[in-house]
Amino acid sequence: MDASVFSYVVDTLFALFAMTLIILMVPGFAMLEAGLVRTKNVTAVLTVNTMIYAVASLSFLLIGYFVAFGSWEFATSLSKWAFFLFQMAFVGKVVNIMSGGVSERTAIIPLTIFTVVMSALIYPFIVNITWGTGALFHLDIHDLAGSTVIHSTGGWALLAAILIIGPRKGRFVDGKVKVIPASNIPLVVLGALLLWIGWFGFNGGSVGSISSKESADTVALTVMNTNTAGLAGAIIVMVLNYWKYKKFDITMILNGALGGLVAITAGADKFGIYTPIIIGIIGGALVFYAVPFFDKLKIDDPVGALSVHLVNGIWGTLAVGIFSDVSLFTQIIGVVVVGVIAFVSSYAVLFAINKFFPFRVSDDVQTEGLDLELCGLESYPEFKRSI
Repeated sequence: MDASVFSYVVDTLFALFAMTLIILMVPGFAMLEAGLVRTKNVTAVLTVNTMIYAVASLSFLLIGYFVAFGSWEFATSLSKWAFFLFQMAFVGKVVNIMSGGVSERTAIIPLTIFTVVMSALIYPFIVNITWGTGALFHLDIHDLAGSTVIHSTGGWALLAAILIIGPRKGRFVDGKVKVIPASNIPLVVLGALLLWIGWFGFNGGSVGSISSKESADTVALTVMNTNTAGLAGAIIVMVLNYWKYKKFDITMILNGALGGLVAITAGADKFGIYTPIIIGIIGGALVFYAVPFFDKLKIDDPVGALSVHLVNGIWGTLAVGIFSDVSLFTQIIGVVVVGVIAFVSSYAVLFAINKFFPFRVSDDVQTEGLDLELCGLESYPEFKRSI
């Protein structure tokens, strides 16, 4: 076996392994969201997450991949099928970010329609102008694994959806925020840690090669930096939570970790071993302060996705321009252009779908729970449910 063939095989196996780790994020999102919503809505959340994986992946196979990359021959250093599978693993995460933030009041059919449009057109177009062929124009943004391309895109779509769908029934009463506690903390922990593990494939796999000494070192550094930022994000939120409330809120601590992971996603390959600590600390702090900020604006986000993905997607992309030799101005342009495209296109599509298939279920359905009304079965039928 000559060196070029060996490199091809190794990089193909690496892409398939990274793809498998990313797919672990499917149950990660599902468990995280299932634990954060009320028991009467858990089956609906699990159904939506399963739907997103199936529908988004197939939409990307049939249409989205060609919008993003033009042809099957885009990748030449590894199997084109492995390259497709790696890219396919990303696509559902954009919709997962959006779906979690509109949990407990959203119907499944219109969300499925939006999943098709996002996976076949909106997200692939953003990939095209950043990672892909740049058919219309190309942004020189450095975004290794998608702080902006994936996380901010999903966050902007979520913001558009919340503005159209509105908050859950009873979330804001007489101008005050009503706290709706998580239903299953062990599931939240399991989901967040599955996401954390999946991030190693998310960021490490985005290096694109592991078949040389240099690329292997870059992959290892990228994975280490990814983990470091998650650790820093968790620790700073733990400290801030105790400083302000004298409590250790595990849901906020985990969201702090996820915020750090989102923040490092754009430039995990560009930093030394200490910079990710700073990026993760700022990312976790942003989550801690952004969650109550969105509550004050009466923006109802049950899982904190805006704080984790939108806010830190922006921060992580800008951090590359602050802490590396990449132009900060170029990073800012990328954030703004992608933000405008993602928000405007998502809002337009969501608005149009909502005219024919309303996203928001009735107050009665919200009171009864989406599980029985939309899915016909409950996850915890023997439990006495609270309203």
